[in-house]
Amino acid sequence: MFLKALLIVCAQSACMLLIIDKPMYATESVRMGCGFMTFDTVPEWGLDSQGKSQIGPTHGSVVVDSRGQIYISSNLGIFVFSPDGTIVRRYLGGDYTGLHDMEMRNEDGNDFIYGARNQAGEGIKIEAVTGAVKLHLGIPTETECGLDIARWSPTAITVGPDGDIYLSDGYASNRIFRFSQDGKYRSHFGRKGNGTKEFNTAHGMTLDDRYSPPRLLICDRNHQPKGRLVHYDLEGTYIEEVISGLGMPTAVAIQGDYVSVPDLHGRLVILDKNNTIMAVLGFNRDPKTRGSFKVPQEQWQEGIFCGTHGSCWDAQGNLYVQDWNVSGRIMKLVRVSDDQ
Repeated sequence: MFLKALLIVCAQSACMLLIIDKPMYATESVRMGCGFMTFDTVPEWGLDSQGKSQIGPTHGSVVVDSRGQIYISSNLGIFVFSPDGTIVRRYLGGDYTGLHDMEMRNEDGNDFIYGARNQAGEGIKIEAVTGAVKLHLGIPTETECGLDIARWSPTAITVGPDGDIYLSDGYASNRIFRFSQDGKYRSHFGRKGNGTKEFNTAHGMTLDDRYSPPRLLICDRNHQPKGRLVHYDLEGTYIEEVISGLGMPTAVAIQGDYVSVPDLHGRLVILDKNNTIMAVLGFNRDPKTRGSFKVPQEQWQEGIFCGTHGSCWDAQGNLYVQDWNVSGRIMKLVRVSDDQ
């Protein structure tokens, strides 16, 4: 709820009564995590001067470019923030809406956003600085892939070392499609199910360059009995189950040896290179708000997530975390140095 503060201003003999809306949820920073993975929240990061969200409902992703700017996708489009939480530009409507997942890639000195648009049923490549759309990836034809695809709803995208693009059809067939860097269909793998080599909502995905050669790290969000992460090689061959029991893992972001894994049940898990849990951040114990899209801004709690959906590291090891949220929630977590 909002607290209405009363301020009486006297000018000469007249008095004016001003009513100022100030959000009651504004609070001190909260420390979370443990050991090497300890973070402080940044209250009101990214909010406007009235303390309100600027980005609209969120069901998307967050990425950081080579200059340290933060790109946040919402139902309205893409918002670009400076590290201090100020909006520096935005791309709204049209091709920029419904980016369920994004990855940032620097190619020949230029930053590009690769995005999976679930409602539009496509993959997309966007020049980050100008917003120019460079590539659309549509449904492969039956002639190309041997499949008669009636519905396509991509949820995740990543790019291999050679420029091949991997697009997960996580809300429909649960197949992962591989395209050349110019958008030509190459191959696909996977199918829906709860078997070892099947996906039950292949929701998130990234290139896992902690290994040589690199692998695909995929969030099998609804796999029973609990959500899991799995490794596949770049040709689409199953390697191993990385870890299970993660609830509903929605995305994966890697920096060095560490992986950030948002869980839609309202927490963020950090794994090391051995894929051992190092820290659990922002765990929500309230069943009424845990995993819920409909938590309005006035009910947000500092340091407590609602339905974590996307995350990304910056060069300093700070984390940006997006909730699946009706009001549009993005949080900055600042990594605590060893001497603090």
